[in-house]
Amino acid sequence: MDKQNTTATEPVRVLIVEDDMVDRMACRRAFRAAGAYALLEAETGQQGLELALSGQVDCVLLDYNLPDLTGLEFLASLAKLAGGEGAAPPVMMLTGADSATVAAEAMRRGARDYLVKDTDGRYLELLPAGIERMLREQRLRLDKQQAETRFRTLVEQIHAVSYVAGTGACGALQYVSPQIRMLLGYTPEEWLADSGLLRARMHPDDRDAAWAEVCACRSAARALRVEYRLLPRGGGELWVRDQADPVPGPNGPVLQGILIDISASKAAEQALRQSQDELRRLGAHQERIKEEERKRIAQEIHDELGGLLTGIRAYILVAQERAVAAGSTPEPLLADTADLVQSAIETVRRVITDLRPSVLDQLGVWAALEWYADQVALRAGLRCVCRIDAQAAALELDADRSTMLFRIVQEALTNVVRHAQATQATIDVACEPGALRLTVSDNGKGIAAEGLLSRESWGILGMHERSRSFGGQLAITGGPDGTVLMLRLPLEENQDDG
Repeated sequence: MDKQNTTATEPVRVLIVEDDMVDRMACRRAFRAAGAYALLEAETGQQGLELALSGQVDCVLLDYNLPDLTGLEFLASLAKLAGGEGAAPPVMMLTGADSATVAAEAMRRGARDYLVKDTDGRYLELLPAGIERMLREQRLRLDKQQAETRFRTLVEQIHAVSYVAGTGACGALQYVSPQIRMLLGYTPEEWLADSGLLRARMHPDDRDAAWAEVCACRSAARALRVEYRLLPRGGGELWVRDQADPVPGPNGPVLQGILIDISASKAAEQALRQSQDELRRLGAHQERIKEEERKRIAQEIHDELGGLLTGIRAYILVAQERAVAAGSTPEPLLADTADLVQSAIETVRRVITDLRPSVLDQLGVWAALEWYADQVALRAGLRCVCRIDAQAAALELDADRSTMLFRIVQEALTNVVRHAQATQATIDVACEPGALRLTVSDNGKGIAAEGLLSRESWGILGMHERSRSFGGQLAITGGPDGTVLMLRLPLEENQDDG
């Protein structure tokens, strides 16, 4: 029978190791009166060891004075031969009335309980209850060991380093799983023995901030969430996520945590960031090419088509004047043709302006914004105000940043006209420490949250990408009082007012 699974219907097998026959008989009588007990007896320590290790007993009742061994020697031999805690049956020591020191030493060496053999034999009445209590504690102890073993096995199978750290004054590590060897090349014993090893193996660039956070969380017994680089024993570096949570411990809260190798995800994140940067640079390059192409096309339209239409209109006007001078009535179709040519000239001018307003290249971005605000007011019947403070007006932005600012304002006001149902829009430009702040606001119905989050809002996405190309931060907020677009653009040293 397994000593962990004794039941009320199966007798408890008690081994009595006692050389005095009278005492053995007294013990037999006490157990017989108590009920379901099966007794085995040994007169010497060696016989007792053989029976105790045979697997046929649930517990041992041990006398201290034996002919070949003392009780302490018996306990030492039993622990050695059994080969581990829980492998041997629990032992209750019987000591003399004046042997408190012996009893304490017996408990230290592995005895689970003891009874004092009084001269009146009252200890015999306590034997059954003492045995039951000792076996109950044994079962609880074994259940705890099995639970801990299962938990440790589970922990040591995951692909992360598990650890337990104390709290208060940057508590020391209490446990670290074997995965530390695979992660960093150190044994658990080495990692636990050197309290400064974690800090020493942190990357120099991450050490101060990461270690301060680790110490703060351990000292305050609060959750830890931090990422940093570690330097393995064999060289190189790896990224880890260190996360821990406080849990109750026998002597107060402890932090149970894990170290997860996130090097692969960090590498993927870096590759993604690099790809995004490259795409952003490509997008900015394409925008420059597009702006140059717009400028070239606008110039060609102005020089070629605009000049051609102006010439045609001039010829028509000359023909009309000659007819009048000859005393005849000008052909009505000539007047109609002249009007059509004038309309075409105005259309060409509008197309040229939409492609690349000449005021942007000739007078700069601030004049271009004021001019564009007037154009929007004329075309859309919208009151459009442009305010540029003196410090901002004194700045001379380079051509690329000027174009970026103009296109963002152009897109913002186009959205106001198309979607906002507003009666007024305002452009504000001001300087703040190290940056330029551009704000475009309206009093319309306000943009909905789904409009801001939609990946199909290409105009909004385009404004974000344009601003990011120059390190700008663009935010759009909407509400019942309208929509506000704010761009914060860092200023370079060569763009200070001069």
